[in-house]
Amino acid sequence: MRTFRYAVSWGIALALAAMFLHLTLHPWPAPVAGDVKFFDPPGQHAVFAALAEKSGITLFEPAGRFVAGLLELVAAILILLPFSRRLGAVIAVLIFGTGVALHLSPWLGREIAMPDGALDGGTHFLVAVILLALSLLLLVVHPGRSRTSRVLTPAQYWRQA
Repeated sequence: MRTFRYAVSWGIALALAAMFLHLTLHPWPAPVAGDVKFFDPPGQHAVFAALAEKSGITLFEPAGRFVAGLLELVAAILILLPFSRRLGAVIAVLIFGTGVALHLSPWLGREIAMPDGALDGGTHFLVAVILLALSLLLLVVHPGRSRTSRVLTPAQYWRQA
C-alpha cells in the first residue's frame, strides 16, 4: 500500500510541478497572450490585469503577478522533493484556494476577458479548481513518516524509497 501511495504521490507531484512551470515560465506551444506570469508585458496578463482594473488595487499588476509566480515556483520545487512535499502542497492549496476565491469574488468572476476581447468560458476557473483538488489530494495521499522510524536524511530517504 505504501508503494502505491508513493507512486500516486509522485504522479500528482509531477503534474502539479508541470502546471506551475507552465503557468509561470514556459507556455506550451502557441501560448495565448496574457497567460504566462513572468513573460507577459505589464498590464497584459489576463487575470491580474482584470483584478487590478476591477478592484482598483494597482499592486495586482505587475507586482502581484510576480509574487504569485515566485510562490508557484517555490511550491513546485518543494513538491518535487519528497521530504518537503507536504509543505509544497500546503503552499499550493493556499495559492489555488486564493485563486478560486478571487474567481468567485465580484472582482474577477468565473469568466475572464482575454486580451483579444473574447471570454475564456471559465477555463481559468476550472483549472484553478482542478489544481486545488490535486493539491488537497497530494496532502492526503503522500505517505508520511511512520511513527516508529527515525528521522532520515535526504540521502537515506532516497535509498529507502
